[in-house]
Amino acid sequence: MTTMNPTVLLTGASSGIGRELAITFAKNGHPLVLIARTELPLRQLATELNQKYGVPVEVFSCDLSTPEAASKVYDFCNDNGLQIDILVNNAGVGDYGLFYEMDLEKQCRMIQLNVMTLTSLTHLFLPAMLVRQRGYVLQVASIASVLPGPWMAVYYATKAYVLHFSEAIANELKGTGVSITCLCPGGTATNFFQEANAGKSAFLKNANLMPAAVVAEFGYKALMSRKTVAIPGWVNYCMVNSVRFFPRNIVTRVSQQLSRPVQ
Repeated sequence: MTTMNPTVLLTGASSGIGRELAITFAKNGHPLVLIARTELPLRQLATELNQKYGVPVEVFSCDLSTPEAASKVYDFCNDNGLQIDILVNNAGVGDYGLFYEMDLEKQCRMIQLNVMTLTSLTHLFLPAMLVRQRGYVLQVASIASVLPGPWMAVYYATKAYVLHFSEAIANELKGTGVSITCLCPGGTATNFFQEANAGKSAFLKNANLMPAAVVAEFGYKALMSRKTVAIPGWVNYCMVNSVRFFPRNIVTRVSQQLSRPVQ
């Protein structure tokens, strides 16, 4: 795959923000390596992007919630001679309910996907970027990363990890030519809430959801400008930055009111 534009590895590419990120990168001339669990939507998207924007697109179907997933993705790229210049860790899932009533295996798979696979992919692909002294990493977190999350406790905790992990490594990488950007969107018009069984949450009932394409475009611009934390939307930005001024018990209570189920 030869081109002047950096090649992008994008996880969770088949729907939602991931799909819109794929379109945004293709529109800007980036070759793509698309990763998701289901192959057919990936291949359909690859054909669409190749035909519309003329960029090379590789696909690899992989269940990223398994411990060996990151190594499989890394080996796929190496075996096919794919040099990854931009790593986008977008894949993630949520789950809704009281923690003690939820399926433990499902919560552990969430941690594996949202935290462990993201960490492993970052660790695997960073060294080569550092040797070349150029590269970008985009980690997709959430405004949930700054809050405790009753009714979605594990999901909120995983996103807090992504934010703090990204900020720390961004600091470590200063002056190397490699940067990390953590994208923290608020409520976005995707299938996330339905897939997380959160359709009855108070937040969703009252939310003004941002289009996924707007979030993707914002994230792309922040990545290219090497911004460390990117929060789309002024309401989201104000909310994230106001949290520090209130006691944690109040923040948690407000979060609980936003997440509680309503009819």
